Amino acid sequence: MNVKVAIPSVAPGGLDALVEQHFGHADLFTLVELKDGAIKAVDTLQNAPHEHGGCMMPVNMLASAGVKALLAGGMGMRPLQGFLSQGILVYRITGGATVRDALEAFMRGELPMFGQDSVCQGSGHCGSHGNRPVGRY
Repeated sequence: MNVKVAIPSVAPGGLDALVEQHFGHADLFTLVELKDGAIKAVDTLQNAPHEHGGCMMPVNMLASAGVKALLAGGMGMRPLQGFLSQGILVYRITGGATVRDALEAFMRGELPMFGQDSVCQGSGHCGSHGNRPVGRY
């Protein structure tokens, strides 16, 4: 598996950071480059503020960074459609985790694809994940 993955993270980011359960609320994204099923590189990318272009700013920023997969607990329909139109596959993190936990679940093929039934409805809480980072699975 050769792919660049983005995971919304709580600062300072990195493999041991908590996952921010809603991509738009993340301080930053931890970017992980996978090559031949192993972690090749880890970096971070500051999230774009919502007030400067809305929820499509992070979509465009991650696409420009070469991301091909996003692991997230929640997002609205508009950014989901934006990611898909950019060729970025979105996988749903189904519980709280560190970036490393989410990445390992992704590498084992355990994360479901994000679908229309998973999107947030804009009420401040999205399904069962809420808007806060949480601990381990």
